[in-house]
Amino acid sequence: MKDKKTDWEAIERAFRAGALSIRTIADRNGVSDTAIRKRAKAGGWERDLSEQVRKEVRNKLVRGEVREEQCANPEYDAEIVEEAAEEGARVVRSHRRDIRKATNLADLLMDDLLMTIQQREAIEDAIDEDTRDDKSGLRRGSMMAAVSLPSNAKTLFQLSSAMKNLQVLERQAFGLDDKDAPGDSDELSKLMDELSKEA
Repeated sequence: MKDKKTDWEAIERAFRAGALSIRTIADRNGVSDTAIRKRAKAGGWERDLSEQVRKEVRNKLVRGEVREEQCANPEYDAEIVEEAAEEGARVVRSHRRDIRKATNLADLLMDDLLMTIQQREAIEDAIDEDTRDDKSGLRRGSMMAAVSLPSNAKTLFQLSSAMKNLQVLERQAFGLDDKDAPGDSDELSKLMDELSKEA
C-alpha cells in the first residue's frame, strides 16, 4: 500500500488561517504536530490571519459577501481566509440549529413541568388508585416522589440552568456578545477545535 504524500501546501494554509489547533491539523493530515512546527519555523509561517478569518466568518453569516483585506500576499491570503471563513460559518450555522432544537426541547419540558404542577392532585389520586395493591409501598413511594414539590423544584432548577446556558450559547452563535469573541489566534484555535469536534 502506497503512503499518501503529505500536502504541505494545505497544511500551511490551515496553519496560517489560525482556525484549527496545530494538533488538529496534524491529525487531519497524518503528520506529527512537531513536524508542522519545524516546517512552519523553517518556512516562516505565521498564524497571522485569525483576525481576518473571524471578520470573514461574521461577514458570511451576516451578509454572505467577501470583504477583501489588505495583506502581504492578497490573493493567497484571501484564499486562506475564504476557506477558513467558510468552515467557520458552516460550523456556526450548524450550532445555531442545534441550539434552537435544544431550546425548543427545554421549552417543551418546561411546559410539561407546568402541566404536572397544575394537575398534581389528579396525578396523586391516579397514583393512589394504581398502587392500591402495592403492599410494600415502594412503587407508590417512587411514583409520588417523581411528582413531589422537591422533585419539581429540582427539575425547574435544572431546566432554568439549561435555558440560561442555551441563551448564552445562542447569543454567542449569533455574534451578539462581542466581549465573548476570542481575543487572539490561540483562543480562536481552541474555539474552532472544540466546534469541529462537536460538529
